[in-house]
Order: sequence, then C-alpha cells, then structure tokens
Amino acid sequence: MKTVIRMLLVAAVLAVVSACSTFSDTGRDEYARSQGKDPAASADAASPSEKPEPPYDVRPLLKPAKKYLGVAADGAPAKMTAIESFAKAAGKKPNLVEFYSAWGDRYETRLVQNSWDYGALSFIAWEPFKVSLKEIAAGKEDAYLRDYAASVKELNLPVAISFAHEMNGFWYEWGTKKATAKEFVAAWKHVHDVFDEVGATQVIWVWSPNVVNPMPKVKLAPYWPGDNYVDWVGVIGYYASGGPATFSTLYGPTVSQIRAFTKKPFIIAETAAQAGERKPADMRDLFKGVAGRDDFIGFVWFNFDKEADWRITSGPLSQKTFKEQAADARFGFDVTKP
Repeated sequence: MKTVIRMLLVAAVLAVVSACSTFSDTGRDEYARSQGKDPAASADAASPSEKPEPPYDVRPLLKPAKKYLGVAADGAPAKMTAIESFAKAAGKKPNLVEFYSAWGDRYETRLVQNSWDYGALSFIAWEPFKVSLKEIAAGKEDAYLRDYAASVKELNLPVAISFAHEMNGFWYEWGTKKATAKEFVAAWKHVHDVFDEVGATQVIWVWSPNVVNPMPKVKLAPYWPGDNYVDWVGVIGYYASGGPATFSTLYGPTVSQIRAFTKKPFIIAETAAQAGERKPADMRDLFKGVAGRDDFIGFVWFNFDKEADWRITSGPLSQKTFKEQAADARFGFDVTKP
C-alpha cells in the first residue's frame, strides 16, 4: 500500500513538473525526496551558472593611480560615434562618459553597457525634475527608486551617479530658490539608503556643487551629506570668456570650502573652455591643475556646441593643444583593471 501511495505521489509531482516551468521551494523539496534525494544536497549541487555574481567592487575605481579623462558628448553613449570622434581628435580614448537622465527615466542599462564595452565608466547626472526634494526624502518616490536600484544591481557594472547637481545654484528646480540645504541632504541620504537596502553597491556617489564664484554667499557645508554618503566631490566649473582665467581662481575658493569638511577626492564633473583666443591657454591650465594635485582624479569635458562652442575642435589650435595635453601618461587608464 505504501508503495502505491508513493507511486501516486511521484506521479502527481511529475504532473506538476510537466505543467509548470518553475517550482516553489516546497515543490522542489518534495520532488527531490520522491527521487530519493536530499533536498539540501540538491541545492548544493546547483550549477555554478545559477549562483549570483558577487556585486562589482567599485573601490579600485575610487582613487586610481592615474587620472580620468572624461567626456560628455551629443548622443552618447546611446550611439558611440561622438565619443569615437572625440577620441580621434584628442588622440586618446576617454575612460569616463557622462550623460544626463531625468527623474522618472528608467536605468538605461544599454547606455551603461555601451560605455563599458567601449572601455569607459558611465557617469550619470540624475536630474530630479518635476518632483521635490521633500517628496523624495519622505519616501513618496520609493517605488521608482527601488526599481532603478534593482536595475543597477542586476546589470552589475560600476556606475558613477551625481544626484541633483549644482544644488547650490538658483537655476534648477532643486536649487536654492525652491529647496533648502536641509531638504537636499535629506533627499540625498534617502536615495543612498534605498540603494543600500536594495543591495545596489555598484554605485560611485558623486556630490556635485557648482563652483561658488557666482553665488559666494551660499555656503557648501550645509549641503554636505557626510563622508559615508559620498565617494567623489564632483565640482562643476567652466572657463568662460568673461570668468576666472586660472585653475586656482576658478576652483580654488570652492576647494578651500570643501576641504574644511571632507578629504574625499575631487573630480571635475563638468568643464570646458569657451571658444576664443584664450581657449588653448585654458586647456593647458586645466590639465596642469588636475595633474598637479593628487586629490584631483580627473575631469569630464563638456564637448558640446551649446550656447557657446565648448568642443575641443572649435579651432585647429584648440584641438592641437588638447591633443598635446591629453598625451600626458597621467591621463587615461583601463577602468576594467584600475
């Protein structure tokens, strides 16, 4: 009788197997027992391909021995033609590619993969348009945040993310006219915490204030989330024709403020030089300034013709100068083997 019951049980289990492509944990155990196997042993015998990959370890990328040579370019990295053109003009492949993503956009895995396949780390400027920092901090966007973080975890490639950049300026919805420093910090910490809860540890967190020169009364310390929440300080500042003309005058006042509350490495998250007679000198000054400081790990060149021509190819002398400076062995390295 027991044999008949056992056979009926096996038949029932096999019927479930044929009808379904997946088992519940209980079903898997029952099937294993019906086959005279130990369920625990069966789990241990799973093929290596079924085991989850360990999270990508971003730590070697945080302060590499050489400098990042980064670029933001039109249409990239959805299409890499602009990056390839930049590399040809610069005489060296960039190893950091920045692009912009609006709040509500999905995590663009194809773009991140495109950059990585090219040999570059993706750097996303995540812009919280049409949502307040207060709402984000209160958890009202958590469903979106968790989905985004889960995609980061699933792709399992390193990515730098700058949330709500230039928050000390007045020109964005999350800037000083519509949000306080306290609200910014609360939102930043909440976003970071949600990623930690999901297990999306593949992120390099980039805190990106604008240089303080246009708004010297806005102090940066109140906007600082803390060393546990930031990996890079991504200062944003351009060599405009009517602005500061040296690395020390453009970035110095901002660096001095920041060094009062953190020792995190600097990366210039956006920069370029406006077309004109001064542009080649500005390029040389930028490379010299970054190369001369161990706490600066590189820069991202904004290679657009937007409101002004910031491209390295805006003139033959500018392109020649950039190429000469980029040839410095201190700039550029293999991000897959930092």
